[in-house]
Amino acid sequence: MASASDLAVLQTIFNPTTPFGDIPALDEEEQLKDDDSGFDVHVLAQVRELELQGVCAAESGDVRAALERFTEAIRILPERASAYNNRAQARRLQGDTAGALEDLGHSISLSGGAGRTGCQALVQRGLVHRLARREEEAREDFQRAACLGSAFARQQVVNMNPYAALCNSMLAQVINKMRNPELPGARDL
Repeated sequence: MASASDLAVLQTIFNPTTPFGDIPALDEEEQLKDDDSGFDVHVLAQVRELELQGVCAAESGDVRAALERFTEAIRILPERASAYNNRAQARRLQGDTAGALEDLGHSISLSGGAGRTGCQALVQRGLVHRLARREEEAREDFQRAACLGSAFARQQVVNMNPYAALCNSMLAQVINKMRNPELPGARDL
């Protein structure tokens, strides 16, 4: 059986555009947990149900109802990060970028920028920054999320690094020539 290091090398050889060490299906973000142990279990259950209703409403296209559910969850348990993260997504769907950034900031602050919700909020805020062409802020959020285990964030960090993109392009050309030695220029290796 191949070790994690062996899998990382193989991944880099066969998929040179992925960051080194990034192994598909080995996304550490999936293993992150939020610490909800400090909340009353009955109140937490009520808030989780409201968030679930909000997510279902958003998925069915009823963003207004989703916002209502997330806002109610925040009203009941304002010190929990998850509802802020969810409401940020609904706000973003409505085009309220400033409101989304405000909620993501609350989510990151409440989570301490850790756990599953903190990681998701960092990725989402990074995407909002990137869409607004605030590359440095986006890169910082993606780097923090990558450190928490987000494979998507790691890929964004690589994509935003012009030197890494150039190296990945050159590596892809070399590997392509090795795979197809009959192509013109392959003998130059």
